[in-house]
Amino acid sequence: MGVEEEASSFLHPPRPGIKRTGTAWTAVAHIITGVIGSGVLSLAWSMAQLGWIAGPVTMLCFALVTLVSAFLLCDCYRSPDPELGPKRNRSYLEAVHETLGKRNALICGVFAQIGLYGTGIVYTVTTAISMRAIQKSNCYHKEGHEATCEYGGSLYMLLFGVVQVVLSQIPDFHNLQWLSIVAAIMSVSYASIGFALGFAQVIANGFVKGGIAGVSAYRAADKVWNVSQALGDIAFAYPYSLILLEIQDTLKSPPSESKNMKKASTIAIVVTTFFYLCCGGFGYAAFGEKTPGNLLTGFGFYEPYWLIEFANACIVLHLFGGYQVYSQPLFAVSENWIAEKYPDNRFLNKNLTYKFPRFPGFQLNLLRLCFRTIYVVSTTMIAVMFPYFNQVIGLVGGFGFWPLTVYFPVEMYFKQKNIEAWTIKWIMLRAFSVFCFLVTAFALIGSVEGLMRARLS
Repeated sequence: MGVEEEASSFLHPPRPGIKRTGTAWTAVAHIITGVIGSGVLSLAWSMAQLGWIAGPVTMLCFALVTLVSAFLLCDCYRSPDPELGPKRNRSYLEAVHETLGKRNALICGVFAQIGLYGTGIVYTVTTAISMRAIQKSNCYHKEGHEATCEYGGSLYMLLFGVVQVVLSQIPDFHNLQWLSIVAAIMSVSYASIGFALGFAQVIANGFVKGGIAGVSAYRAADKVWNVSQALGDIAFAYPYSLILLEIQDTLKSPPSESKNMKKASTIAIVVTTFFYLCCGGFGYAAFGEKTPGNLLTGFGFYEPYWLIEFANACIVLHLFGGYQVYSQPLFAVSENWIAEKYPDNRFLNKNLTYKFPRFPGFQLNLLRLCFRTIYVVSTTMIAVMFPYFNQVIGLVGGFGFWPLTVYFPVEMYFKQKNIEAWTIKWIMLRAFSVFCFLVTAFALIGSVEGLMRARLS
């Protein structure tokens, strides 16, 4: 999941009257840069847990689920008619509110907000691992590959937290145009490097490693839990439901926005799935039983050391901005709610203006300072307590995939199309939703178990 498009103001719909000039191809570009992100780093490990048959099939299944969800959501952009309806739903939450009512919108908002918070924790863990990997890469290059190059990650998490406290006070930091450009370049760069290094390693080996059953485990129960975590990791990498309607709102018509977006979604998911299969497949083919949890920090690769360091530097730069992209929408909603609930509280609504020589004046709000600092400290502390890359990604992916990617799109489609109960389409979509719920519940339970096991070991 990338950050460039997750700068999504899904809780704050765009203003009407904006000229729409987007095409299917611009939508494809938005989706691809929005989806490809740090989740791609865990796909080789996921493939290794599932094996050469179940791994690719599972990725294709998640791609199909994401595509079905996208098609359902595309028809929710306009209402009451999906192509000619006068009412535009310009964001995911607006569509849920308009179609399913306030109560469902509140529930949806809770899932979305927790997902954003969880992603902040994922980014803290991932950034620290990449910063540590740069240090280890230098050590291995100077001391040799057999050297003991072990470093803790807590210091890097604390440094990351300090930087985020500062960045969180910059108004509209997540809306800066250069941030989106940098995020897109960095995410594509490190994902491409991971794919290229895996491919080169397979060529150097001269054969493809791995097996049909995937990585072996000491106990059958361990294998089951590893498979469930792999499903959670894949679930984290795919969805873009929160940004789909915002992208669709940029498209010009005719042809209808729905048709354009369906075409764009199909192309983008095909391209993304091909890229994911290559990254996951070549990573597993290169290392087999020793496939690392994070392709660029697990040190399956030692050389060229400068390229490993560059890739990890791209990850760090990507996630420094990405943390704010995910956190700022949550900041805005929470602070607006607190300010509205206590409108006469001088502490919460007081602004302090500071002026530094040769710099423009800086306005500091006490509520913003306290709330955002506490928020960053909380995500940092949780990351320090649970610095486990694959398990944390699996937990966040398993938590948000079913409600946001499957349940709400299906329910909105039922209401939008007036699908009657027990018709063939109703039964198929209901079965689709139930099956996805069971899979993601399995992924969520396995990721929680893995997190606890890693913590207690």
